[in-house]
Amino acid sequence: MNLVRLLAAAFLLTFGLRLEAQVSARLVSAEQSVQPGRPFTIALELTHAPGWHTYWINAGTGYPTSISWSLPEGWKAGEISWPVPGTIKDRLGAVSGNGYDGVLLLPVAIDPGTSARPGETISLGAKVEWLMCEEQCIPGSADLKLSLPIKESPPAPNPDVRSALERQPMPQARGGLAEARVHEGSLTVRIKGGAAWTEPHFFSTDEWVQFDAPQGVNREGDDLLMTLVVTPGAQPSHGRIDGVLAYTDPAGARKGLAISEPIGQATPARWSAAFWSNLGFAFIGGLILNLMPCVFPVLGIKILGFVNQAGAERRKVTLHGLAFTAGVIGSFWTLAGLLALLRAGGTQLGWGFQLQSPEFVFCLAVLMLVFGLSMSGVFEFGLRATSVGSTLQSRSGLSGSLFSGVLATVVATPCSAPFLAPALGAALALPALESFLLFTVIGLGLSAPYLILSLFPALTKALPRPGAWMETFKQFMAFPLYATAGYLIWVFAGQVTENENALRNALLGLVLVALGVWVYGRYHTFSASPARARFGLVAGGLLLAGGIALGWPRADALSWKPWSPEAVAAAQREKRTVYVDFTARWCATCQTNKQIVFSSSEVLRLLKDKDVLLLKADWTSRNPAITAELARHGRSAVPFNLVYRPDRGAPVALPELLTPSIVIDALR
Repeated sequence: MNLVRLLAAAFLLTFGLRLEAQVSARLVSAEQSVQPGRPFTIALELTHAPGWHTYWINAGTGYPTSISWSLPEGWKAGEISWPVPGTIKDRLGAVSGNGYDGVLLLPVAIDPGTSARPGETISLGAKVEWLMCEEQCIPGSADLKLSLPIKESPPAPNPDVRSALERQPMPQARGGLAEARVHEGSLTVRIKGGAAWTEPHFFSTDEWVQFDAPQGVNREGDDLLMTLVVTPGAQPSHGRIDGVLAYTDPAGARKGLAISEPIGQATPARWSAAFWSNLGFAFIGGLILNLMPCVFPVLGIKILGFVNQAGAERRKVTLHGLAFTAGVIGSFWTLAGLLALLRAGGTQLGWGFQLQSPEFVFCLAVLMLVFGLSMSGVFEFGLRATSVGSTLQSRSGLSGSLFSGVLATVVATPCSAPFLAPALGAALALPALESFLLFTVIGLGLSAPYLILSLFPALTKALPRPGAWMETFKQFMAFPLYATAGYLIWVFAGQVTENENALRNALLGLVLVALGVWVYGRYHTFSASPARARFGLVAGGLLLAGGIALGWPRADALSWKPWSPEAVAAAQREKRTVYVDFTARWCATCQTNKQIVFSSSEVLRLLKDKDVLLLKADWTSRNPAITAELARHGRSAVPFNLVYRPDRGAPVALPELLTPSIVIDALR
């Protein structure tokens, strides 16, 4: 039966038919009239059919209900005051989101200003959108209106709405009741005086707390302790924990406590079993760095270099090993110090915080792609690094071993991003002393094989001999880097949703980066003539720079609104010029037109001076309304652009291929 329902829903959606509304919506007012200058409350009432639900501000999965208001000039609408949510579970009992069922009221404060005139009746409009889910999910929307009289006297309350608002639990803000501490991927929230509360559940307003993870509940005296799982790689908003703690009080009433508290760092017990365990994992992580393809093949060579420099005297061999270890640990201390300074200069700085920047994410994706191509054999990055190391290694005295330790850290770092990133995240979550100790242990792990082999040179005979298997392993290890680059572009796409061209430019930019790397590897080789090598270096560098410049995220200078006949009609009534772009992502000509036209400073200036309303009719997916509008103008394909001018009754249809001058002439 469920399969039949799902197929029926898919059939109806495919052919543009409307499903029976499973959530009905209307606007209700908590007051029976409006008094000028006195704010009042309007609520969006959503009535859910049995088994159906909509979503809270942090939906988990899905997206929250939104309201776009159409108010008289000078009136202002506040944000939705979200009631205490509940957990949404699937048929297997797993948490799948945060939201509501039954009858829901979403109150909004409206400020009418002082321009309202008593004796009039005002009409308030709202465009409401929501996602309603049972076993399948269907987007819902409604255009709602509410009329209220304006009176000089204070308004009488609407008893039904007031009663309904009072029955649903709203978060209460009470300062000083909550404390939050984070340590090792978990968050502990202490609620003072909450030991008597039952069924507690914390709903985070951002994605820092993992919404579907189990929540630990403990009690200490009169306090309630909640242990929450932190989403890997995420960071709290403004260094605070924000959300709602839902609970049932001793009287059986469901209530909510609004929590917004700064997050402190829990200081670990430095000699506890857990801290020793962390140090052990840090040492193992450092050892793993030696297994990366750019480090492991030269391990035995560097140890033999120690022996050749120091001769047969064991003391000198050991000193070279210690100098190499000092170079490694000194490099990690430099990194730890730099990160500590950055953290001291900002709030809650961490690896995940950097990933919130689309510029940083794009650069990281470029880096992963370049190193992946190097490991695939497109160009040889490691050979030149090794030659530099050989030069340093050949220096007399212990300085050569010291510089070799620095080089080992530098070479290991880019090849070990999957292993080093978690260590950075853990170190940044600890106080400075523990952070430096963690970096020290990682450095000891990286340098341990070198130190041991310098103490016992005969052990180098036990190392695997170089062979064809190393090349195969190196090329295989490129694919995790490609996967990381793909994941980062997925993260990037979620950060640049306001600019539809950003993702396209980033993908094309990565292609240019790959081409630049290929040109460099093809022409800049050790056996190439100086002219050929210079060409490879210059051409590859230019292509690499061009790819980064093309893919670099930029803010969209234009603000496009969704097209609809109603939007065009409303703009015409206001005597505004309207530019309509019938487009689709799969239409290459459409994208070329926009790139050519809207990169013109003269076009952008004219659009701003004339206050042109930009409407986008996105035909990427099938849209019957857009299809019908194209047919009305005798068209069956995109691109198609129209300009509605106040001085003309009919719109101006533009040609398929556009230039800035064509658009400027049409607007003027």
